[in-house]
Parts: sequence; C-alpha cells; structure tokens
Amino acid sequence: MSSTDTLTSSQTSTNAQVLDATTHANIHDKLARALGIKTAQVNAFVKLYDEGATVPFIARYRKEKTQNLDDAQLRALEKSLNYERDMATRRIKITELLSTQGNLTDELQTRIDNATSKLELEDIYLPYRPRRRSPAAKARAAGLDAAAQAVLMQEVTPTEALADYQVQSSITDDSGNEIDVDFSDIEKQLAGVQAIIVDEWTQALGLLDNLRNGFAKTASIVSSVASEEKREVGEKFKDYFEHSESLARLPNHRLLAMLRGRQENVLGLKIEGEDAPFIEKIISHFDVDAKAPAARREFLAEAASSLWKDKWRPHIEHRLLTEKRLAAEADAIDVFASNLQHLLMSAPAGPKVILGVDPGIRHGVKMAIVDAQGHVMSDSEEKPVIATVYPFAPDNKMTEAKKVIDELLSTYNVDLVAIGNGTASRETDAMIKEILAANDGLKAKAVIVNESGASVYSASELASDELANLDVSVRGAVSIARRLQDPLSELVKVDPKAIGVGQYQHDVNQNQLADSLDKVTQDSVNAVGVDVNTASPAILAHIAGLNRNVAQQIVTYRREHGAFDSREALKNVPRLGAKTFEQAAGFLRIHNGSNPLDATGVHPESYALVDNLLAQAGKPLSEVIGNDGVLNAIDTTALAANDDNVSVKAIIEELAKPARDPRPEFKTANFRDDVNSIKDLSEGMQLEGVVTNVTAFGCFVDVGVHQDGLVHISQMANDFVADPMNRVKPGDIVSVRVISIDEKRGRIGFSMKPESDKPVRTAAKSTTTSTDDKKVSRPRSNQTNSDRPNNSRPAADKRSSKPRGKRQDNTNSNRSKPIKNDKAEAPSKMGTFGALLQEAGVTKTKK
Repeated sequence: MSSTDTLTSSQTSTNAQVLDATTHANIHDKLARALGIKTAQVNAFVKLYDEGATVPFIARYRKEKTQNLDDAQLRALEKSLNYERDMATRRIKITELLSTQGNLTDELQTRIDNATSKLELEDIYLPYRPRRRSPAAKARAAGLDAAAQAVLMQEVTPTEALADYQVQSSITDDSGNEIDVDFSDIEKQLAGVQAIIVDEWTQALGLLDNLRNGFAKTASIVSSVASEEKREVGEKFKDYFEHSESLARLPNHRLLAMLRGRQENVLGLKIEGEDAPFIEKIISHFDVDAKAPAARREFLAEAASSLWKDKWRPHIEHRLLTEKRLAAEADAIDVFASNLQHLLMSAPAGPKVILGVDPGIRHGVKMAIVDAQGHVMSDSEEKPVIATVYPFAPDNKMTEAKKVIDELLSTYNVDLVAIGNGTASRETDAMIKEILAANDGLKAKAVIVNESGASVYSASELASDELANLDVSVRGAVSIARRLQDPLSELVKVDPKAIGVGQYQHDVNQNQLADSLDKVTQDSVNAVGVDVNTASPAILAHIAGLNRNVAQQIVTYRREHGAFDSREALKNVPRLGAKTFEQAAGFLRIHNGSNPLDATGVHPESYALVDNLLAQAGKPLSEVIGNDGVLNAIDTTALAANDDNVSVKAIIEELAKPARDPRPEFKTANFRDDVNSIKDLSEGMQLEGVVTNVTAFGCFVDVGVHQDGLVHISQMANDFVADPMNRVKPGDIVSVRVISIDEKRGRIGFSMKPESDKPVRTAAKSTTTSTDDKKVSRPRSNQTNSDRPNNSRPAADKRSSKPRGKRQDNTNSNRSKPIKNDKAEAPSKMGTFGALLQEAGVTKTKK
C-alpha cells in the first residue's frame, strides 16, 4: 500500500500483531460460534480487514470470499473482533505481570483464560496490583507480616502474636523510599495486622464471585433528591426524589436518567443491600468460627467484616453499577445508531424544484429556492432567489407575505414547499396552503420537514464554503429544501448528535458513540452511492476508503479541472492511491461520462468481466443494461469459473437495475388542517403522523402539534410486541388515535390499535410517571443539542449486537417495574395516560 492511500477501515492493529496464531484461531472460532457463522467466513473477513479493506467494500465487492456476509453481519464481526483482540492482549499482559510477581497459579491462569469481559479481567488482577501506599503494604513494610501469619495459622491471640514485634525507627517500601507511618502503639499494630489479613483474603476470587452473584440478586438502587433546594430546579427528576428499584431488573433508560440526575447534582444514588449474610459467608469460608482462642476468633471475625464492608462490597457495588452503565450506554448508542440509519435512509423527494422555508415569528420567515440539483436558483439578475417575509406578530404583514410567496411559486415552477418544523411551522404551513388553494395554477405541495441541526449546518464552515453569498439566517432554508430533496446528502453535513434521534447522548462514551454513528453513516452513504461530480466533501468523506482530506482533494480537483469524465480520472487526484481507488471506486458514480458502467455499482475491476458478458450476448452495453430478458439469457457457465470476488450473478443483477437506490419511495403524511397545537386535540381523534423515534417502550409520532406523542408498546398492536423496532421505524407514516392528553405537562398518548379495541378510559389527567424516558422540550430555535442537554430522544433497552433489524427480544426491559415506595401511587387502569407512561412519562415538545 502506498503512503498516499488513506483508508477509513482499521489497519492491522498492534494488538493483532502481538497475538500468536493459536490465539487468533481461537478468537475466530469464538466469533463464529457467537455470531452463528462459519469460521471460514470469519477468517476471510479478518484477512481482508487486516489488509485495509473497509466493511462496505467487503460487503459489496468481496461477497464470494465471505460467503455473502452482509454489512450488518460484518459490522458485528468487526466490533467483536476488535474487542476480543483487546481482551487477548490484556490477558497476555496480566499473565506476564502475575508471572513476574510469582503469583501466577493454574487456577489464576484458568480464570484469566475464561474471563468474558475486560471488567472481569481487571477484577482478577486487582488483588495483585502493586499498591505501595495501601495500609497492608505499609504494615508489611513495617514488619507486621509475621504477626499476621501467626494469627492466621496459630492458636494465639493477636496481642500474643505481637509480643516480639519491634517498632522500626524508619520504614521503607520495596523501592527504598521512606514511608511516613506510625506503628508505635498496640492499636495501630493490630490494625496493621488486620489490614494484611484482609489483603490476603482478597485473593479468594471464587468466594468473591459467589458473594457478587448473591448481592447482585438482592441489591436495590435507591435515588433521592440531593437537597431541598434542588427540588424546584430538578423538577424534571422528581419521580426519582424517592425511588427504589431492584438493581438486577433496572431498565437501561431508567439507570441513565438516574445517572444524569446525579451528574447534575440533583440526585443522590446509593446501592442498598444486606451485609450480615455475606459476612457470615466470609466467616464460613475461612472457618473463622473454629479458630481459638476467642480473642483470635473475634479478631478474624472483625477482619471478615472489614473485608466485606471496606473492600468487597464497595468494589462489588462499583462493578455491578459499571456493568449496568456500560450495558445501558451500549444500548443507547445502538438505538441512536439504528434511528440515525433510518433517518439517513429515508425517502428522497428527488430532483425537484423546492422552496425551502425556515419559519419564524419575530425574525421573519426565511425562504430560498433550490433547483433539481440542489443549487440555489438565481433570478434574471443572477442574484440568489431568497426572501424574508413577516406574516406574524408583531409585524402581521400577511397580505404582503402571501403575495411574495405566490410570486416565487409561480415564477420558478416550484414542485414542493419544504417547511421546517420549528417555531411557527404550522402557522406557516396553513398560510402556504391558503396560497396554493387560492391559485389553481400552482402545482406545489407543502411538506413539513424535520429541521433539527439545520442551524448547526448554517453556521458551519462547510455552509460558508457552499453558500458563501448567503446570510447565515437564510442558509437554514436552503438546508431544509435539500433535506426534502435528498435527506442523506444533506444530513451528513451535520454532526449526528445535532439531529436529535438519540437520548442521553451526552452521557454515554463519546468515542464509542462517534465511532458507531460514523459507521452507520458510512454504511448508509455507500449503500446509496454518490455522484462524484456533484457530491459535497461531507458526503464524499464517508465513501469507503476516503476521509475528509481526500474528499476535499476530489472537490478541489473537480473545481480546477472540471467534471470527472470517468472513474479512471479519479486516479489523478492527489492522495488518492491505488488501494483507496479500489475501496472507493464502486461507490462513486459518474453520470453521462465516457463509460456507462461508471454510472452503475459495477466495480471497475469487473469491467473486463462485463465485456465478456457482452461478447456472450453479442450486444452492446446500451442494449443490455436494464434489459432483464437479454441478461438472463446469457450463458455464464464459462465465466463463473474465473470469478473470485463478486459473482457473475451479482454483476448481472447490477446491470439489470443499474445504480438502484435502496431507499423507499417518497411519501408524505397528511396533517389535519384543523389540528395545529395540543389544544386542538381531543380524545378519540384519528390522525396521520410520522414516526420520529423508536424506543424499547414504544414509538413517538409527530402529528403536527409541536409535541410528539407516545404510542406505548402496549398500544402498538393487538398481538404481543416484543420490540417496537420490529414494527415501525423513524420516517414511517402511521395512523394513530388520541387516547390521552395532558396539556399541562405537554404529553400526548396515542394508540395504533383499531378503534374497536379502544380501552375504557378513566380520568387520568395527573399521574405518577417516570422521568427517565421523557421526551423533554426540544425548542426548534438556532441551538445545538449541546445547548439542550435534555432534548435528545430516548434510548431503547437492551438490544443485541446482532445486525439491526434482527434484534433479540428483551421483555425484561419493557416489563420491569420499580419497587414500590412508601408513598402509595394512584392506581391506574390500562388505557389511561398513567398506564401508558407507567414506565416512562415521555413526550417531545417543540416550539
């Protein structure tokens, strides 16, 4: 590989290099079993991956080698491979450390080999980790180890064991550094002896496992308000001011809510559980009750109590909470990634002339028209077609605004009007519909578009480069129009965390989140492909094999030399070497170029094979491409034998439907004109809406009232729904019925069940709900998500690492209920607002 090749897939890592062949083979076998695939498939993937191939490239152009593993399977394999390699490297390091210390035993080696997580590995090594300043280390340095061993092994009282102890004038550690410690009196000496005994007992890892498993089954997590003055400022966490719940059954989203409350200094968290049974187990394990004399027995019993209360219980609590947190974070990241994928892959309106509208009240309604290629149109004076009108208070220039908009729609033959769903969106939508209704000559249709993150793009460096001649305030309107035209191409310009499809996104591991979202974006972009002559640097950067630098080089070269005539011409771009070209070429399309194959998903490496196909058919490419009849009649027997990467069948399928777009057909929801705010809703009302987010406990639907309503999992269908993700996805258009309204708290309950199954209602305007899953206020102003820490959407509970769309059921997450508090909750029946939000009082509020 040349130094100019820049690849986004991982190169052979340092961790992989230090592992021997046997370890690699064991990892590959383990991954094959875990993912339900063949070891040969794992081996093939790893070879390609370590050679620098990207997942999209392997999934699309190396199907024969991996025996048709798809991109979702390959992503799961990639993640597991990297984790297992990290684990194997750490195993080797811990084994070396224990061996050097002289502490490695067969039992420890077996534990190390069988460890299933990084946390477990660190637990094994923890008792042997050098701690020169620990109480036990200081006591040993002071010469108290002999007395400790006497207490453990001989029938002597602790005081008798210390009879011959001589206080040292100076005490040094293993490195010869003097330690400032005082063992001058008997009480301090006894404490030092006990510290050594406790430290030695910590090596009983089998006992620790037993105690941890037992404690995990019975422990509860308890949250409380940090202080009285926090009650008002932390009102959104009020459901956790006095809350207790089984730690083992705690749903992921509730844990993240509690942790956020603690992070904001509103909540205090603690783990509650018994002590006595576990101390008794320690006493029994070390046979303390059989020790004599009584003073020795009591001393060792105190050591057992200290081991549990001071050492093991805090450690167990920390590990259990850490394991729960890591699982919850992984879950939140997984759901964020899944929702992002559906958003990126939502249906494009296509090459149409679109009026982008960024609604506003005080600062006016900003507008811009983009042409079929997404460029801002120019008027007869070569000025961009933009406008700002002030139809609402305080200006109230409605007549003037209608006139301007009517003229824009008429003059530029606008096909669609994309209206941002922020402040005054429904008012603007109503105004434009009045204009369209009043003028039969207008063919445009108004569509509400999710504008999350548009303001982030407007102020970005990329927007300054793309729309340098436009004011920042107008760029949002352009972005809104382009989002309707091609959501993927526009959304990749914005940090996914600003799009608002995840929850607790600021609380999870940011590196893991960024990595997951980047891979989802890469897979989405490569699944669709891009026109290299019109693509922005932002979308090009996600093409397999490319990064930001190479993407910018492509755009710069395009500006200087004109449009690319062929894929082969890409090799002239600086920093785009042979390996990078191999990875990227198939996903870069060139329309109306010198070679028609450059507009398809056929990789240049297969062009010779296509020539052979054409020779077999005896027809030119123009008569073969898109012609199923001719393609299916070609005899491929002789050709297939020479194919090692992509099958002939796959190439024929691509030629039959060249550059097919995997995204769905464009459709829009029809919001009711008489429903513009929560005040306009009434129970029983049937509405059409768009799914905006999917969680473990249901889905959220936008019906155009500035607040998304919740369809609880129990209201999604008549039959059992194990995972809402299997029923709906973001962007789906669904029919819902209003079953509850809480105007004060801005919450709406929907049902997707048929009207005949509508449950009997009871009054439930006020109910105890759980704040953890709340879709809290999400103002549609020019703010980033980082300015609104609670505006992101909820994450679903435990999901598997299996490919998206093939999720495992996790009914535990959906059904777990909090342990009852001392305060009795008001009873609620299924179908009431309280029952729907029993696990999560949730809504998304828009301005």
